Amino acid sequence: PTSPIPPPHRDRPSNGSGTTATPDRPPPIKPASRQQSSGVDAQLHRSKRQEDSKIKMLLLGAGESGKSTVFKQMRLLYGAERTDEDLRMYGVVVRSNTIVAIRKLCSLLRNLELEEELEREEEGVKEAYDDLMAYLVDKTAFRTAAQDDPAVVARRKKDWVGQSPRAGLAANNDAKQFLAHHESIRILWQSNTMKQVWAKRSAVNIIDSHKEYLNDIPRLSSQDYKPTTQDVLIARVRTTQVVMEKYRIDGIDFEMYDVGGQRSERRKWIDCFDGVTAVIFVAAISEYDQKMAEAKRTNRLVDALELFRSVCNNRAFAKTPVMLFLNKRDIFAEKIMYSDIADQKPFHDYTGPTQNFEKGVLYFIKKFKSCLMDDELNDTFIHVTCATDTSNMSFVLDSAASIIKAQNLKKSGFLGMD
Repeated sequence: PTSPIPPPHRDRPSNGSGTTATPDRPPPIKPASRQQSSGVDAQLHRSKRQEDSKIKMLLLGAGESGKSTVFKQMRLLYGAERTDEDLRMYGVVVRSNTIVAIRKLCSLLRNLELEEELEREEEGVKEAYDDLMAYLVDKTAFRTAAQDDPAVVARRKKDWVGQSPRAGLAANNDAKQFLAHHESIRILWQSNTMKQVWAKRSAVNIIDSHKEYLNDIPRLSSQDYKPTTQDVLIARVRTTQVVMEKYRIDGIDFEMYDVGGQRSERRKWIDCFDGVTAVIFVAAISEYDQKMAEAKRTNRLVDALELFRSVCNNRAFAKTPVMLFLNKRDIFAEKIMYSDIADQKPFHDYTGPTQNFEKGVLYFIKKFKSCLMDDELNDTFIHVTCATDTSNMSFVLDSAASIIKAQNLKKSGFLGMD
């Protein structure tokens, strides 16, 4: 039989280097192609090393525990300064937070049946209370003559804070109410009756640090008011979505994620679990005598303990360090002077002395440690914090960052394992 005739030499594909490519021999790679491929490989390798060395920190905890304050402290310590747009938004939020606080306090005053006490106060206190109840609580009145006063309207136009779309409609409306009724708020807050109400504030879950706003009404109502760093730190903006900010600390890239802590927001947490380097769990130790807003019969600190148990024993975090911040230590120190730990049904087993800060803290540390099923919580991973205190948080976050960096280096193979 006749052998197949190979195609003429001129029809064979050439690789341009003088060597003819055949079906069983692929064309050699050009030197330029080799260099390009090598460069891509090197870039991919550098990107992987950079990604492996990046630290992803996830802030978890119950609502109003102070997670977002820790988040804001990170920005204050390591991030960019706030813009005027940011500060105007926080100015609206601060005034709105003040309205929310006084609204709850007025309702509590009535529920405690202390209205008769107002009659024995100085002149103007009862009138201030009636004004706030009518416009903020019962809403039997809707506008005031003061709101339509040309001088008030002109003043509002000169107000540095003004309105902020970023703050939301409800907050902007509350901020307007604040400017209309700030004098009534100041008068009522300074009364002796309100001091009695404040001592019972745990019944209505008022944010304790907002006492600072109530103590400074003239400054907050000034047309030149511009929020301070402390104002921003204690401002309450409910987190309803995952928020992330990036920092570079000592040559290492950090990403910190803040998520909503209310029960309705926790289903979103799972989206953040992938690739987490460390978890910072924030629990408000001061909430041992408070009930949840979402579940009126559930103690807030019990909810935090159960949440911590589920986080620590989640398979997604089996090899992830979990750091515990027992937050609001300043409020805890104040509360134990008049609210005994053992008087709270979930913590009736507390046998330490009353009004003792150290024993109380150690009791709750033991409670959180008992949540772990397979491991012990290293004491270096536990911090008793005041998230609104920048000097305290600077030390705590520096310490946490150092531990997390060391853990990440071990995980990446740059340090030997213990």
